[in-house]
Amino acid sequence: MGGDTQSERCTWCDVAVDRDDGYRAREDPGTRRAVFCRLEHVVPWATQGARWEACALEAAPTVGAPHDTCAQCHQPLTDVRVNLMRHRREHRIPDTFCSVDHMALWANSGGRYARPA
Repeated sequence: MGGDTQSERCTWCDVAVDRDDGYRAREDPGTRRAVFCRLEHVVPWATQGARWEACALEAAPTVGAPHDTCAQCHQPLTDVRVNLMRHRREHRIPDTFCSVDHMALWANSGGRYARPA
C-alpha cells in the first residue's frame, strides 16, 4: 500500500500502525496517549503498567455524541477519563472509560462486539 508517512508504532509490540487502522488511547485531560495495532494489546499493556507516550496538548477527537458513562461499568464519567478510538479506514469509533483498568477489562472481554454473558 505504499510508504505511508502517517503510520505510528504500536505501544505494545512496536509494529507499524497505519493512521486509518488500529486503536488510539488517550487520557482526557492530559498529554498522554498509546497506539495499538490490535485491541488485544491493550490488556498486557495495562497489566504491565500502562506506559503512556507523550503527545501534544490538544482536544481529544470526538465522533458523534459525547459519552457520559464508562463503556465497562456504565457509571457516570468524571472530568478525567480514558478515550479509546478505533480507526477503521475513514471511520472513527469511540469508547470512553473511567480508568485504564476498565478499558483493559472491556478489551479482554472482546470490546464493543462482545457477546453478553
